[in-house]
Amino acid sequence: MNCRLIRILLLTVCLIGITYPLPAPLIYRAGEGWIYEPVGSKGEWMRSRAKDQLDVALEAFEKKDYKIALRAARRTVSMWPLSDYAPEAQFLVGKCYEAKGNDEKAFKEYQKLLEKYPKFSKREEVLARQYEIANKYLAGKWFRLFGVIPLYPSMEKTAQMFEKIVKNGPYSEVAPQAQLKMGQAKEKKKDYPEAVKVYETAADKYFDRPQIAADALFKAGIAYYKQALKAEYDQNAAAQAISTFTDFIALYPNDQRVAEAKKYITALKTEQARGAFQVAQFYEKRHRWKAAEIYYNEAIQKDPTSSYAAQARKRLEQLKEKGILEGESKPATETQKQPEQTTSTATQNNK
Repeated sequence: MNCRLIRILLLTVCLIGITYPLPAPLIYRAGEGWIYEPVGSKGEWMRSRAKDQLDVALEAFEKKDYKIALRAARRTVSMWPLSDYAPEAQFLVGKCYEAKGNDEKAFKEYQKLLEKYPKFSKREEVLARQYEIANKYLAGKWFRLFGVIPLYPSMEKTAQMFEKIVKNGPYSEVAPQAQLKMGQAKEKKKDYPEAVKVYETAADKYFDRPQIAADALFKAGIAYYKQALKAEYDQNAAAQAISTFTDFIALYPNDQRVAEAKKYITALKTEQARGAFQVAQFYEKRHRWKAAEIYYNEAIQKDPTSSYAAQARKRLEQLKEKGILEGESKPATETQKQPEQTTSTATQNNK
């Protein structure tokens, strides 16, 4: 049904297009693709030397004539790819798309520049521009189809942008922050295990930058914490979070977030107590008394002052009063009846 609808729409567009004369002939040029050239135009913007062609592009860009600037810059790169002017022209291509609001395309053109001309003198500026573009998508900007039709925000694509920035210049000015933002994108996607990996990588790679390493370690702890909140019975994430926050406090005792880290540790211990209490209830419902006793005790041990610890103590007392904890898988009432049955059998034998 959808395919049929698409075909009808395409046919309609074609029929409408046929009824209107094209405003200009369609021309293909290497490096530029298919473009419309005004009737009678002689290509005044075209030049025979790389420098002159780049000058036309720069002049048009200053006048905010991004259409001509883009054409002239693309032609410079296409016709003279090995010239000294090609890298600057490729840079201008990205700036044109950025000025037109097509940030995704601009990012890709900057990526081409860094891959094709790795020794470009303005490399740091290019990385900074890529970083600013990626930040827009991290803030929720939508990716577009053909640079026009809004599709959706994507934290996966955003994380890939930051990853490319880090690979392009792992020790550039923006790389450490890009590594942290990559983790943030993973968090927004709720992929907490991957976020932890990214943050831990940042802490290891940029250990010589205390502020970055501290941020990375603290954020890793928070990612573990969020993962722990999602877990019903697996409390390994909570233990990892406590360990990470403990390391953070030990390594950066003067950091202003130490008090916050301690609060997280307290909350996580309560979370561990909750998990142990739920596991204990799980075993108790199945008459696995010994296992239930172990986990009730663990709930008390993890956070003695929590409400879960209080409930665990109460439940242990109730089970002990009933004598249930004397047996592994049978209720105490059955256990207590066994001696009477044995005595009766022995009496019959004596008779």
